[in-house]
Amino acid sequence: MTTARGPRRADGWTAGVRERLGLGRLLPLGGPADGVWIAETAAASVLRGAAADRPGAVLGELRIGPAEEADEAGPVPSPAPPSALPPGPLRIEAEFSAAPDRPLPDTAAALRTALLTAAAARLGLEVAEVDLTVTALLEDGAADQVTVAPAAPPARVAEPEGPVAKAAAGAEGVVSLTGVLGGPVHTARDHVRVEVATAGDHRALDVARSVRTAVAAATEERLPVSVLVTDVVGPGRGSV
Repeated sequence: MTTARGPRRADGWTAGVRERLGLGRLLPLGGPADGVWIAETAAASVLRGAAADRPGAVLGELRIGPAEEADEAGPVPSPAPPSALPPGPLRIEAEFSAAPDRPLPDTAAALRTALLTAAAARLGLEVAEVDLTVTALLEDGAADQVTVAPAAPPARVAEPEGPVAKAAAGAEGVVSLTGVLGGPVHTARDHVRVEVATAGDHRALDVARSVRTAVAAATEERLPVSVLVTDVVGPGRGSV
């Protein structure tokens, strides 16, 4: 029997699936001991912001995934978000348009440096390779145009409820808790997982480490804690 609530429930389920798919890959931040991941869309937004500050190049499609030497990486450590990539070196693949009045090798080198610097200093990603492909030459006067890409939906903000959520929300650099994979705090028998959006003027890995410390202190069972950064908000974020 069809009820009036049926379509709304279906719409909510569809929106939830789209929101989860909109995160892209879940990338490891830091090393195996950190227990921290970041959504690919969140990381890409920061990298795009760094690329936009470089004259002479306009970033196009950008993807982040395992580096070739990480193809045979071991299993993802527990606790980890569903379908998260295992800790290990990453590879950035990006396309860009270049200004015709600059040597292409110089433009590519500057762009590669900007991406590597942002990945390490603003996020905490371990990037081993940056593969750049020139797809077009910019028209005159277009070298400083803003990088544009399809916008991902903002992460669903969640109000902190309970001591664990409040501890996570109170960590320095946390803008809000989010609930893309469910609630902002997922508590299982053997671990706790927290979702957060971080401030763009804080290194995402450092914020997530602070969240882990705060949450671990707030849990009576002292369970292992993992953190998923679903969004980076504010300065340094760039366009997504």
